[in-house]
Amino acid sequence: MAFALLTSVPPVFGLYTSFFPVLIYALLGTGRHLSTGTFAVLSLMTGSAVERLVPEPLSGNLSGIEREQLDAQRVGAAAAVAFGSGALMLGMFALQLGVLATFLSEPVVKALTSGAALHVLVSQLPSLLGVPLPRQIGCFSLFKTLAAVLTALPRSSPAELTISALSLALLVPVKELNVRFRDRLPTPIPGEIAMVLLASVLCFTSSLDTRYNVQIVGLLPGGFPQPLLPSLAELPRILADSLPMALVTFAVSASLASIYADKYSYTIDSNQELLAHGVSNLVSSLFSCFPNSATLATTSLLVDAGGNTQLAGLFSCMVVLSVLLWLGPLFYYLPKAVLACINISSMRQMFFQMRELPQLWRISRVDFAVWTVTWVAVVTLSVDLGLAVGVVFSMMTVVCRTQRVQCLALGLAEGTELYRPLRESHKLLQVPGLCILSYPAPLYFGTRGQFRRVLEWHLGLGEGSKEAPKTDGPPDAAAEPVRVVVLDCSGVTFADAAGAREVVQLASRCRDAGIHLLLAQCNASVLGTLTQAGLLDRVTPEQLFVSVQDAAAHALERLELSGPKTCTVWV
Repeated sequence: MAFALLTSVPPVFGLYTSFFPVLIYALLGTGRHLSTGTFAVLSLMTGSAVERLVPEPLSGNLSGIEREQLDAQRVGAAAAVAFGSGALMLGMFALQLGVLATFLSEPVVKALTSGAALHVLVSQLPSLLGVPLPRQIGCFSLFKTLAAVLTALPRSSPAELTISALSLALLVPVKELNVRFRDRLPTPIPGEIAMVLLASVLCFTSSLDTRYNVQIVGLLPGGFPQPLLPSLAELPRILADSLPMALVTFAVSASLASIYADKYSYTIDSNQELLAHGVSNLVSSLFSCFPNSATLATTSLLVDAGGNTQLAGLFSCMVVLSVLLWLGPLFYYLPKAVLACINISSMRQMFFQMRELPQLWRISRVDFAVWTVTWVAVVTLSVDLGLAVGVVFSMMTVVCRTQRVQCLALGLAEGTELYRPLRESHKLLQVPGLCILSYPAPLYFGTRGQFRRVLEWHLGLGEGSKEAPKTDGPPDAAAEPVRVVVLDCSGVTFADAAGAREVVQLASRCRDAGIHLLLAQCNASVLGTLTQAGLLDRVTPEQLFVSVQDAAAHALERLELSGPKTCTVWV
């Protein structure tokens, strides 16, 4: 019910979203420890889409009938978004695109959820203070909401402010106790349930809703809603909102399922997860549910309580079912401020993800930069735009790292077949006229220039030989004219047309310069691309070798050398 407020729909629809998706995932999902249902990040994104599609009238003063009509339209919009995201995930399943989960790295997902938690906190301030304010949407919505709250602060309700303070004073310490003593407690302390009961009794006995105008949940309709197909006319308008929600749903759910699968030694199927969450969102939208996914807080709670299979989801469905059928009237006097406090307290785990930043800085500065850029983009722009910025920046770091290929001089250790860096040992001899080059990066349009410059310098070809790149080799390593070069392609994981043409041009230039080119350890994909680009018109099949050792032995025979078989290898 608390996350329903984030979605801008009546609280009862949070109960529906905690029943139907959980039931469906228990039948189709592969994550044994995963708890599905309402998720703060998705609820926030859905609420922004709903407020944009069905805005609050400027007058603000709505009659009971007008309020019901507005709620019905917003419920339909939220269900349409769930339908669209479910359909997109089913399309991804049909195309077997479960591999897309790998493009949403762990820093991106954690920064997304941490930044969204700040959005949740700020969006709940009007409910905490009892100040009715329209939700801000779009870029910089967080700062717009803060400015509106500060402006309306003198009009805050003392009663709701007191309820919020007392609720947080109970919920936050209980959350902390549950975390610190999780190993000693047989089951987590149900602080939320206690707070709901106490607040409902207090509001009922003191008539806070009539005497101090405290906003309450009101009547929860019993039973289930009638199945209704969302308006298909809305689908083109909500497609831009459904796509990021589908990606967030799959990314969070797949990463969370993988964490617990690794911890408890079982495997999950990413494509099956796409099917499970796609069907879950699509079918539940027929019952007026909003988008749903795996949830961080309830999954952790489920594991701490001893849940080990999807059967635990069926038991939680039974609890929600009892509320829908019989216990709903007990929540009539529940203040909405208490639900806002539950929203904020449930964000604890997401806020504390920032404590991992010092360790992330020590492990990888690049991942730290990805986390920071994504978090800043989510906070300043919006959740969906921040996700897009994070993914693009993360992929750009991968591309940039392929541009930074360092040259490392290796030599064949005397009396062994092992290659070691020259800076680690001085007992490495060089073979005059022989150079072994290993390029440890993909060969594509973005790295072809770097590839050309490095090889031109090492082989003394063209203008690139005048510019000395940074190497770890001795200054006289390339003083002797190169007569045979072995190109180790084991580090070239793939090559595109531009990269393949660069190798073909290299073969032509080596032939014109009187340099014998040997290629070693090309994988089947790279070799096929090089062949299609016309490599075999420049070299013979006898110049292709399975290993560097075989190529080096052939090179030594060609140079007609005897004695210690030692050489210099540049990587």
